[in-house]
Amino acid sequence: MIKRNLLVMGLAVLLSACGFQLRGTGTNELSIKEIDLGARNEYGPTVMQLRRTLQSSGVKVYSGAPYKLVLTNEQETQRAATYSGGNRSAEYELTTVLNYTIEGQNDSMLLEDKLQVQKYYVYNGNNVNGSGQEANQVREEMRRDLVQGMMARLQQLTPERLDELQRKANERAEAEARALKEAQRIQDETPQQSPMEIPAP
Repeated sequence: MIKRNLLVMGLAVLLSACGFQLRGTGTNELSIKEIDLGARNEYGPTVMQLRRTLQSSGVKVYSGAPYKLVLTNEQETQRAATYSGGNRSAEYELTTVLNYTIEGQNDSMLLEDKLQVQKYYVYNGNNVNGSGQEANQVREEMRRDLVQGMMARLQQLTPERLDELQRKANERAEAEARALKEAQRIQDETPQQSPMEIPAP
């Protein structure tokens, strides 16, 4: 009995680590039911994984949806955290920053933000292949963390919140249009100075 319970618990932990969620738990439940998704690299691993995660959460991802999530930039940096010259090993810190925007009607920007994840891995000069595999595994974990972080951000965006952001964006656009119109009116009403005529010698 105890062994069976331990087996069930172990499977549950394993499945949750893979991103699996039991249907109906609401862990990945989003208020947004349809969204467009874009990125600078349309076929990059992060956007492809995010698309699959959204679709598996019941979100319809298609061009022309009322709102669009755009992954504007994904940048990775690496730096040595510790170094040991004796055995040619070093601990590296990997950081990935993902910038994104949410667009609404008429491509108006509703939200601009970023996600950041950090992880460490050990590079062993005596085992270059193993160190490379570990680095790639860490990058995969970071990508999963970015996708889960993005899903958590999207969970906070209720239709009411999106409507409020759209209203503010419309107000900004109207204010900018009025300011532009007023500037044009002032320019049109300002008498233009005639070019000075220089008498011929």
